[in-house]
Amino acid sequence: MKDLRFQILVFCSVILFSCSVQLKTSAEPEKTPKESVIQIIEENADENKYIGWWVYGEGQHIFKDEATLGEFDLVFPNENMEELVSLYLSICEMEYFPMECIMQGRLQNDTLEVADFEITYIQGCGE
Repeated sequence: MKDLRFQILVFCSVILFSCSVQLKTSAEPEKTPKESVIQIIEENADENKYIGWWVYGEGQHIFKDEATLGEFDLVFPNENMEELVSLYLSICEMEYFPMECIMQGRLQNDTLEVADFEITYIQGCGE
């Protein structure tokens, strides 16, 4: 009799639990929400901050590093070059006027590839 009660209890439990399970079926594939998409962002260990002077003249952008006094060509892959020249000339009002900046980027040979920059001081303006 005990075995029969146990079997009935197990049977009823199985029936009870199986009734509460609901399955969602759809003919359309489910769209993955953007929150569940994992993006891997690789940080480049070569990217550093450089403090110095940005000089523009005759179509060439140059950076003079404050720490080493080395000169590097500047490349701005994420920027519109016409807008950069306009920005430089609107601030400095003439070519070859040094503008103190902090450049965030990667140095390759004699070229500094700029990811971001901040203008900190304009030589001779006192602002």
